Amino acid sequence: MGRLAPSPTGALHLGNARTFLLAWLSVRSRGGTLLLRIEDIDGPRVKPETIAGTLADLRWLGLDWDGEPVLQSDRLGHYEAAAARLVAAGHAYACVCSRSEVEAAASAPHAGDEGPAYPGTCRGRFTDRAAARAATGRDAALRFRVDVAAVPFDDGFVGPQRGAVHGDFVVQKRDGGPAYQLAVVVDDAAQGVTEVVRADDLLPSTPRQLLLYRALGLAAPQFVHVPLVVGGDGRRLAKRHGDTSLRHLRARGVTAAAVVGYLAFLCGLGPRGGSALPGDLLGRFAWQRLSRQPVRGDDHGLFA
Repeated sequence: MGRLAPSPTGALHLGNARTFLLAWLSVRSRGGTLLLRIEDIDGPRVKPETIAGTLADLRWLGLDWDGEPVLQSDRLGHYEAAAARLVAAGHAYACVCSRSEVEAAASAPHAGDEGPAYPGTCRGRFTDRAAARAATGRDAALRFRVDVAAVPFDDGFVGPQRGAVHGDFVVQKRDGGPAYQLAVVVDDAAQGVTEVVRADDLLPSTPRQLLLYRALGLAAPQFVHVPLVVGGDGRRLAKRHGDTSLRHLRARGVTAAAVVGYLAFLCGLGPRGGSALPGDLLGRFAWQRLSRQPVRGDDHGLFA
């Protein structure tokens, strides 16, 4: 069982669409079930008005799913319960450190979106979030206690990974909302997901999620991380490379078959300039045909 898990932080672009197409092909080529989950808990970045557009874009491409879409915002109680279980089992603790304090205390910063490794300042300092608030006047986050340097795993596309883990990580934010790492673990386990296909910029998240699966006594899925779609500068596809959103292409009159044909080309499943629908690609699909290097996806001339 697989899943599509778009986040409504903006319009879907060709990079998102390629990953979703691969996830769809992987499941449908084996006659499996594919679920749709809208990951709409990323605070101020979420744009609720884009949810309808995301669903419309997926349908326009010809990517279907089974059952009704699930909204993470409807499942907050499940994340709260999982966080409480982690605290009760000694796997998580209250932390009042700010990002700037973490950066100041870290002796060996690790580059990335989540900043340097946490040095463990609040480990053993408070019994729970309420105690942290009473002692400091600050709202506390919850951090997962990491006592290993690595969590090795075998990725379905890139192969064996050392799985380095750099310090204790946040599982519940100061406002009580779940961090991404916790929410996706809880949801994938609850929905019975056995395969997660996503871009390889999320490869560093996998060891953390595996630790959460183990701590919560849940079965982990097979992870399949695929190379990013990038622009001419080698960086992840974004607005700076021009408008590659599906909404923009649709408005220009580009057909779904042309877009899917282009995505097939990026996946090594079709010729440059070809046209196709997702179902046309099922017989051609094989992970071995996918490039192991990032692929350029801002070739606007293809849709001229």
